[in-house]
Amino acid sequence: QNVLTVCFSVGYSAVALNHVIDFKEKKQEIVKPVSPSELFPSLPIVQGTSKRIKVLTRLTLVVSDPSHCNLLRSTSANIRLYDIIAVFPKTEKLFHIACTTLDVDLVCINVTEKLPFYFRRPPVNMAIDRGIYFELLYTPAIKDSTMRRYTISNAISLMQICKGKNIVISSAAERPLELRGPYDVANLGLLFGLSESEAKAAVSTNCRATMLHGETRKSACGVVYTVKKPRKVEEEETAVPACKKAKTQA
Repeated sequence: QNVLTVCFSVGYSAVALNHVIDFKEKKQEIVKPVSPSELFPSLPIVQGTSKRIKVLTRLTLVVSDPSHCNLLRSTSANIRLYDIIAVFPKTEKLFHIACTTLDVDLVCINVTEKLPFYFRRPPVNMAIDRGIYFELLYTPAIKDSTMRRYTISNAISLMQICKGKNIVISSAAERPLELRGPYDVANLGLLFGLSESEAKAAVSTNCRATMLHGETRKSACGVVYTVKKPRKVEEEETAVPACKKAKTQA
């Protein structure tokens, strides 16, 4: 509740509750996500709007063996209940599989240690074409100077291949003190090798696109997302009748 309150106060309109499954530690099963209404009876209202903050459910699978990917290939009923599906590949082979074949929304990049492999252009480009986004965490960079060095190094290595496309910057915060506002996170994106527009997209439009990709994966058909186009000044002038124009000009 405290983390959610801080997210609302610093300007976020949507938050994803992450459920992590690491098959290396012990045999774990994918359970049904807990409904946000059960955890938070009353959600705070987003600043400047009349809408309440949106709470999503997310599943992250830490895969260290190709057999772990079979759960994502199978049509599990519990997997379909999550809004966002992410995979954390530990090897180059699994990274290639996640980018090319797995039906996921996010591919997590390790930022706490040196990567054991180099990013290759073909799988990264294929993931971008499939609408999959790459996630970078900024919380490790705040906690420790060594992890900060690994975070910046691994992020720059990814930017050299993807050219700043399809990047999402997340917090993975467990405490309120680990959270930063959207503009602060966008400034951190500049350290990761992103341009100003790409850094802003990494905390706004790319996150929204990830949510829509998750809805498309669940529906198996597609999602229509409409945006109201702002009217230009010229269009407003042409909409005024000629007689009124003459009176106003006179």
